[in-house]
Amino acid sequence: MSYADYTTNKGGNIMKKAVALLTCAVLLFTVTACGKKDTADKNSAKADNTVYFLNFKPEIADIYKEIAQKYEAEKGVKVKVVTAASNTYETTLKSEIAKSDAPTIFQINGPVGYKSWSKYCKDLKDTKLYDYLSDKDLAIKDGDGVFGIPYVVEGYGIIYNNAIMEKYFALKDKSVSISKAEEITNFKLLKEVAEDMTKHKSELGIDGVFASTSMSGGEQWRWTTHLLNMPIYYEMKEKSDDSAIATAYNAKTIDFKYSENFKNIFDLYVNNSTTEKGLLSGKSVENSMAEFALGKAAMVQNGNWAWDQISKVSGNTVKADDIKYLPIYIGVDGEEKQGLCIGTENYLAINKNVSEEKQKASVDFLEWLFSSDTGKDYVVNKLKFISPFNTFEDNEKPDDPLARQVISWMEKDKTTVEWVFNSFPSLDFKDDVGNALLEYVQGSKSWDNVKSTTIESWKNAKS
Repeated sequence: MSYADYTTNKGGNIMKKAVALLTCAVLLFTVTACGKKDTADKNSAKADNTVYFLNFKPEIADIYKEIAQKYEAEKGVKVKVVTAASNTYETTLKSEIAKSDAPTIFQINGPVGYKSWSKYCKDLKDTKLYDYLSDKDLAIKDGDGVFGIPYVVEGYGIIYNNAIMEKYFALKDKSVSISKAEEITNFKLLKEVAEDMTKHKSELGIDGVFASTSMSGGEQWRWTTHLLNMPIYYEMKEKSDDSAIATAYNAKTIDFKYSENFKNIFDLYVNNSTTEKGLLSGKSVENSMAEFALGKAAMVQNGNWAWDQISKVSGNTVKADDIKYLPIYIGVDGEEKQGLCIGTENYLAINKNVSEEKQKASVDFLEWLFSSDTGKDYVVNKLKFISPFNTFEDNEKPDDPLARQVISWMEKDKTTVEWVFNSFPSLDFKDDVGNALLEYVQGSKSWDNVKSTTIESWKNAKS
């Protein structure tokens, strides 16, 4: 072999080895890169499972965050909880749902809410969550689809401190003939008792019979939603054999037939309040509940969700056994047979415009919350929900006094007042009524203005 042949052959071997080494390096880099890509893809997929729950109720925000942490620890799926500030949910939802990282679970306010957000609502008819409903008629349906699932049954009425009431009924110079609060079965008796208690408030150690009628901005919902529900409910009951909620939803106009009845109960609250009329514009619901908790008022209108607002007030004097409910009487015929206002305001919806992975993760989270032992424990003992799902046994019901009162009233032979406010036309409508009520309280406008504003605002919102 010539030197030239040798060197050529040797060089060829060297070149072959170099090429081989380079090939291996390329392959190794490719495999490594692919491994990194696979890992990235997996992480991306995992991130895509994140649940984003936009919460409606600020008072239970911390509990939902705790639930989210528990779920992530148990299932490995992150749940982000964002809570809208009081009275800003619709605005917050409008802003958040337009983002790339949009809520995957949100809440809609009955038929009106569904109308506004229907293009985002996933059909839930094939989910276990819908199957769990004890009464499937409670769900929001559109054609064959199910687009909103109620998650809690709630009730509201006039909460009273029975210790104060018993003190009043023990007075020798009381002017009423009845001997206990349970005997109050109509507006006439409620008015007689409240006005007589006002005359004896110093003896009873209270500042007023009713806690402050909260009229500050964003704090009027007890009147523009819950109290206004009463006259609208009775009007709609008379107009159709259909449910009052459905009738109100389809009503283009209202007569406000029971306007004077609304005025009578509102005046009773205001005129027998712990706070003078001129100061009510500065009062919040928190102020009102604190007054009740501290024994400064004998009664307050609110729902069963208010127990924490009472029990957690520093210096609370109201014992759980003294917490009772009366229906909101407004002076209509046959109201002696009336019970509390019981229903559901908010429905869970799944955002159909997020990824399939996020939709499934969101449904899985809700099914876990309302069926697993851990989830149900939170629902009953922390959230204090009266659940509409058949996954809860008799021993899995809230033990707080207001929830027990609602359950007790549900079991009475009384007519439950439907939550017609679910069909109120808009938030603007409620704001219009609230502004008119404030002007009435301040003395700048007459009740006729409240009546005309309510009628016109309903018509405008429905047109």
